[in-house]
Amino acid sequence: MNIEAVAVTKVNLLDLHPVAAEVALRAFADARGVGAYRGSQVARHLWTKPVATFADMSDLPVAFREELDAHFTIPRLELSTEQRSADGTRKFLFRLHDGQTIETVSIPDGNRVTFCISSQAGCALQCSFCATGLMGFARNLTPSEIAGQVRELALLPEPLSPTNIVFMGMGEPMMNWRAVDVVLSILNDPKGFGVGARHITVSTVGVLPGIQALASRKEQFRLAISVHAPNDDLRRRLMPINIKYPLQSVIDAAAAFDRRVTFEYVMLGGVNDQPAQAAELARLAKHCGAFVNLIPLHPGGAGAFTPTSPDGIRRFAAALAALGVEVAVRKSRGSDIAAACGQLRVERLRRRPPRAPDQHGQVEIP
Repeated sequence: MNIEAVAVTKVNLLDLHPVAAEVALRAFADARGVGAYRGSQVARHLWTKPVATFADMSDLPVAFREELDAHFTIPRLELSTEQRSADGTRKFLFRLHDGQTIETVSIPDGNRVTFCISSQAGCALQCSFCATGLMGFARNLTPSEIAGQVRELALLPEPLSPTNIVFMGMGEPMMNWRAVDVVLSILNDPKGFGVGARHITVSTVGVLPGIQALASRKEQFRLAISVHAPNDDLRRRLMPINIKYPLQSVIDAAAAFDRRVTFEYVMLGGVNDQPAQAAELARLAKHCGAFVNLIPLHPGGAGAFTPTSPDGIRRFAAALAALGVEVAVRKSRGSDIAAACGQLRVERLRRRPPRAPDQHGQVEIP
C-alpha cells in the first residue's frame, strides 16, 4: 500500500466558520479522551486569543497539541514588508504560500483603529485610477488569507486590534463572496474577533449579486459603493465594470439595501469634480439616502490623473451639502509611504498584464 496515499489531509481550521471549527475540535478532543472542553480551548486560540502554533497553546496537554498538529493546520501569512507613516498609518505586505502578495493597512484615528483588508491578489476590474488594477488579477483569497490579515496583526510583538474593518484593500470583495461570507462571520462572531457588524464595511464597485447577498445577511454590516462618476458615460470610461452593472442598477440596489450606504468618490481633477457633476451625484445619493465620502486622489494611485485641489474638493463638498446630501472629505493618510491601494505590491513585484473583467478565473459571486 502507498503510505503517502493514506496520509492525513490536514484541515485548515482558519477556513471554517468559528462555530463549525469549535464543533469539529470538540468532537476531535472528545474522541481522543481529553474532554470536549479542550476543543473549545483550542477554538479560542484561533481568533479570540490567537497564538501562532499549536505548540503555543500552553493551556493544553503536550500530547494533545501534537495530535492537533498532526490533523489540523493554522497557517501563517509571511510578513514581507512593513512601512510606517509619520501619521501613524502602517502598511503591511504579506506573502502567501504560492508567492502571491497582498496588502493590509492599519489606520489610527483618535480612539479608532481601522484595518483595511484585501480580498483578492490583484484585481480584474481595471479601474483607471487604481494602482491595484495595473497589476491584473492573480486569484481569490481563501477565508484564512483574508481573516488571517487581522490575525497576523494580532500576533505582532506589539499587537494591533481593530475597532473598524473595511474591505477596501486589494480586489473586489463581492467577486469573492464565497470566502468573504465566511470571513464576515469570523470577524463579527463572538467566537471570532467579535467586531460589531456596524463597524465592518464591505466596499464594492457595484457587483449586484454580491450586494443582494450582503443584504440577505441578518447582521448590520455596512455597504460602501465605489461610484466615482455620476453618470454612465463617464463611469464606463473610468470603470469598465459599469458595462455589466450600469450605474442606475447599482443605485437601485443601494436604495433597496435596508442599512446605511456610503458612496466612495475619488476626486479626479477636471474629470469628475465639476458643479454639474456635483448636482448629478446629489441626485443619486438622495435616491438611496447615501452618505458621500469624497476621497482625495493619492498620487501613488493616480495613473494619468491629477488630484482635485483641496479648494476644488471643498467647493464640491459644499455643493453637495447645499443640495441636502450628507458629505465628508476623507483624510489623506500615509502620503509618505506607498499607501495607495496596491502600490506597495506593484513596487515589489513586476507588473502583470491587466486582465479584462470577463477573464477573472476563479472569481466567484452568488
